[in-house]
Amino acid sequence: MTDIQIAQANKMIPITEVASKIGIPAEKLELYGSYKAKITFDELKTLQQKAAENPGKLILVTAVTPTPAGEGKSTVSIGLADGLNKIGKKTVVALREPSLGPCFGVKGGACGGGYAQIVPMEDINLHFTGDIHAISIANNLIAALIDNHIQQGNELNLDPRTISWKRCVDLNDRALRNIVIGLGGRVQGVPREDHFSIAVASEIMAIVCLSRTIGELKERINRIVIGQNYARENVTFGQLKCTGAIAALLKDVIKPNLVQTLEKNPAFVHGGPFANIAHGCNSVNATLCALATGDYVVTEAGFAADLGAEKFLDIKCRSAGLKPNAVVIVATIRALKMHGGVQKADLSKEDCAALEKGFENLKVHIENIAKFGLPAVVAINKFITDTDEEVELLKKLCEKVGAKAVLSEGWGKGGEGAAELAKTVVDIVENAKSEYHPLYELDLPLAEKIRKLAKEIYRAEDVEFDSAALKKLKTYEENGYGGLPVCVAKTQNSISHDPKLIGAPKGYIFPVRDVQLYAGAGFVVALAGDIMTMPGLPKKPAALDIDVDDDGIISGLF
Repeated sequence: MTDIQIAQANKMIPITEVASKIGIPAEKLELYGSYKAKITFDELKTLQQKAAENPGKLILVTAVTPTPAGEGKSTVSIGLADGLNKIGKKTVVALREPSLGPCFGVKGGACGGGYAQIVPMEDINLHFTGDIHAISIANNLIAALIDNHIQQGNELNLDPRTISWKRCVDLNDRALRNIVIGLGGRVQGVPREDHFSIAVASEIMAIVCLSRTIGELKERINRIVIGQNYARENVTFGQLKCTGAIAALLKDVIKPNLVQTLEKNPAFVHGGPFANIAHGCNSVNATLCALATGDYVVTEAGFAADLGAEKFLDIKCRSAGLKPNAVVIVATIRALKMHGGVQKADLSKEDCAALEKGFENLKVHIENIAKFGLPAVVAINKFITDTDEEVELLKKLCEKVGAKAVLSEGWGKGGEGAAELAKTVVDIVENAKSEYHPLYELDLPLAEKIRKLAKEIYRAEDVEFDSAALKKLKTYEENGYGGLPVCVAKTQNSISHDPKLIGAPKGYIFPVRDVQLYAGAGFVVALAGDIMTMPGLPKKPAALDIDVDDDGIISGLF
């Protein structure tokens, strides 16, 4: 059966029953039908306090560099959570919400696969509780208010040429990357160049994911830098005095969503920033709710360890005061063989030589996690074409670099198939010391933070900054933003900036062509190579296969 068929055949239990397993009473839920709910503000405050006083053990799941063969990070995360529950550890999983862009594009959703899924799968992947839609509207209301301010007299003397705020939509629409607005005459607005990002890369998404309360949400929205005035001074959104309206649109968005796995275990699914062009982690509030209600918490960060994991450890954990206990690095033999030069059509053939060559990619990620002071285990996400010889070789290669590798069969067997991985994780958490620390100190100059990431995580020889990017970094520091962390936007298909450089590239020059200030979110974005904040659709988008019948049953959704 396909993933969606497995999900549709599953019999869910009421979300109130799922909540009761972790001590959340029904009256502390805001129901979205029978199987989805948000946590009330009262309960959110209670859980935040519990997480501060007695948090569970936090396990981060990351992966090797993505390939067209697939890695299955969400599948392993969900399977591991079910596996931990299976061996008697009260466990909650915290994941990101899927974006519609990948669902109708090429990557797919974020609900796992096989018998390690969260449900209701179709709802979560398509509209869920409306969080991303509300974020899009809030983002675009800011844009409309900015343009209206200019149209109505421009009291703040905003220079239209400097406006940095972008509109957004939760779709892959390359035609909107660069546009001109305000055409058609005086009453249609002031003509200027504008841009769209995908909603999950917007600063509003990052702000929602990093805010704990409505008060903090408002403070961060106030700090958003929208452009400069004619005196070249920064103008913040707070100066437009419309923050309350934006916060009102986001009132419910800040509350985490609760759903269930196929095995009826609790899952908080909230926030969905991409890890290649944003910070790639679920919301702080979802993580805190999980830490308050589970003895173990499994969470994931997008794409490979050079992207989501680095941002989780350098941005989210630092901002929220989180202290992870261990890391699981997901790898597939198929993906590593692709990094070793094998074409996708030939992956079913045993090729230990290519596997050993491709292992260099996994080795880099193992080494990188160690730089944060964290113990790691490799989860070999099992495919039916993997041979015993290949599995044993990968285990030996991992052992040589000091990492244990464990076969994970959650896709085919659910929690039972991840029980061995779960036992290994528990052993590591209980016996291996976590000495978590960020990679860099915040008092480093912004350019040096970027350079440290490029050299130590991406293995570049040095960084080449566009002159305009360097000038902007200097301006940020002069304006008091030098102490912010950095969020590098780059391809997910390589450790480097170049998607064609598979495996473990090193000794190259890492090009930073532009930087953007996300003062509200609290970081500086550095754009490397040809990365776009608005993806495009492939030649054959997934939308071609999706349909719905007269009974409302969806098909073709993975």
